[in-house]
Amino acid sequence: MIARTRLYNRREFLNASLALATTCLATTQNAETSRKIAVGFLGIGYSHFSDKHKLISESNDWRLVGLCEEDAAARAKGPEGARWLSAEQLFAEAEVVVVESAVKDHARDAKRALLAGRHVHVEKPPADTLEGFRELIRLAGEKKLLLQVGYMWRYNPGINAVLEAARRGWLGDVYLVRATMNTQVGPEQRREWARFRGGAMFEQGCHLIDALVRLLGKPIKVTPHLKHSAAVDDLLADNTVAVFEFPRALGVITSAPLQPNAGSHRFFEILGTNGTARVQPLEQPSLTIELAKAAGPYAAGKQEAPLPPYRRYVDEFTALAGALREGKPLSFTAEEELNVQEALMRACEML
Repeated sequence: MIARTRLYNRREFLNASLALATTCLATTQNAETSRKIAVGFLGIGYSHFSDKHKLISESNDWRLVGLCEEDAAARAKGPEGARWLSAEQLFAEAEVVVVESAVKDHARDAKRALLAGRHVHVEKPPADTLEGFRELIRLAGEKKLLLQVGYMWRYNPGINAVLEAARRGWLGDVYLVRATMNTQVGPEQRREWARFRGGAMFEQGCHLIDALVRLLGKPIKVTPHLKHSAAVDDLLADNTVAVFEFPRALGVITSAPLQPNAGSHRFFEILGTNGTARVQPLEQPSLTIELAKAAGPYAAGKQEAPLPPYRRYVDEFTALAGALREGKPLSFTAEEELNVQEALMRACEML
């Protein structure tokens, strides 16, 4: 009887210990999932800063520690009530550094943050040379840090739907990808963009090159056409086209900052031997698919496909927070990132 009592007591103790351990583990996991990740901005001069700052300030994933801007003119335009930090303070307090400086400083500032041991979200284009971006990839790998590049349409549900249709073979054999991103800009932006040989292709076409290369891989040849068309006395390549050759397909991307009301004309289209998938406009995305034969979830014929609501930057920062909490890599590999950067450099005659 005594032995049986001891056995029951031991079982009860083990069960209680297991339950306690499970509870502690669950509590730890819940705490990790719910904790806000410390983040700060290095540079605020880029045009995407305001929306990203607003998003992070409102997010349950992030705790904004402050902003660092070393350019007095850019800092003067900063948000009211901001907490301003030196670079050293930023690196000491932030787990993640968001680089939103001027394009010419993207690679420099991302490198500073990586050398300080911080994960990085770097605005696009991430560098103005291939070697500069290779160095960022190398540093991130050596230090086991996340490096997220801010191509804003990587999580666009319309673009991802047409990429899925192509990858799964629903469009048949893909033979052509066409895409356009135009806008209309004033003298200040023209001067900024003219710093780079690729002009509009470098600044805006990069978003489309990103999706094209992630779909079809590294192009075997890139032929750029970088023309100055505006009656403006500057050096900006403001009417740009790049043709990308792949083993069995072509890609044609255009970008020009000359078109009024350009948003509704932006599109990304994939043509295959079984049909065509087109996103236009890109925001809010509207997807049209036309197939010769039914494939996947799509019927034969022309149809408008439903898409969820989309807000820029939300999903990319959610993905970054998830990767940090789970200790996992991001969805985009170093090889993909380098292929995109090399194709961009070739399309801009900057390699």
